[in-house]
Amino acid sequence: MIAQLAIGTFVIMINAVIQAEMFAAFAQHLERLIQHLRRFFRRFTNTATIVVGVLFVMVVQTINVWVWGVTFYLAGVFQQFEPALYFSLVSFSTLGFGDIILDEKWRLLSGLTAANGLLSFGWSTAYMVELVRRTQ
Repeated sequence: MIAQLAIGTFVIMINAVIQAEMFAAFAQHLERLIQHLRRFFRRFTNTATIVVGVLFVMVVQTINVWVWGVTFYLAGVFQQFEPALYFSLVSFSTLGFGDIILDEKWRLLSGLTAANGLLSFGWSTAYMVELVRRTQ
């Protein structure tokens, strides 16, 4: 149990750092992005900026899911990478289909993955709300 908590906490920490740094980098370049998009989209610059923001957030979420997938695979929870990545995505997005469940030795990680995903999606939603506010 302690090993699961340690691994899960470490992965959550890595994902928080990734998300914080990537969101900060996007925010730092936002004005330049808007200026660039204005040349091509004129009246639709705000919409284009929001679309780019949504795609960027999806990239961040995808990276977070991959971090969990790699963790599951390297920890030996799954023998193949595809099921590890699939389980990571289903757990991180809190869908929890239940078609794959973890062995008792590792099941605490699925809850930590879901908790990380819930917080990450909430953070991303707040980020998108601020992006929309800044583009209006």
